[in-house]
Amino acid sequence: MIKNLVTVVVFGAFGFGLTACSGNDRNETGGAVIGGVIGGLLGSQIGGGKGRVAASAAGAALGVFLGSRIGKKLDKVDKIHAAQTHQSALETNPVGQTSSWSNPDSGNSGTVTPTRTLASADTGQPCREYQQTVTIDGKTEQAYGRACRQPDGSWQIVN
Repeated sequence: MIKNLVTVVVFGAFGFGLTACSGNDRNETGGAVIGGVIGGLLGSQIGGGKGRVAASAAGAALGVFLGSRIGKKLDKVDKIHAAQTHQSALETNPVGQTSSWSNPDSGNSGTVTPTRTLASADTGQPCREYQQTVTIDGKTEQAYGRACRQPDGSWQIVN
């Protein structure tokens, strides 16, 4: 597990280095880093040994590419709408209930649907798995994740 995490961090950092040097804006860089880490984590679940390392690298590379494209297209207002909807859905929605956001100025939109509620093994705080979609320029991307409630009441993505 630790070896997989190290691999993901290395490839995520590599993706960050590539985007940081390219002069892209912060939206694109942030999206690339998040995409690289998520892609690397997903890739690390495939195969074993050297195959797992290769899958982690491929997942991270794909995540950097897709994440930078999404981040580049989301403006500040989109991010505010998405973050507010994410927090609200995780806090109040029952499992299976979808919350949506949209920005009429950019035409971008998204949804968040909690899919499971559980307790954190570390802290006992509630955690929720969720499905999230983001539609940018008419193209929809879908992702899955888990977030846990923090002591201040906010929800923080843990994977």
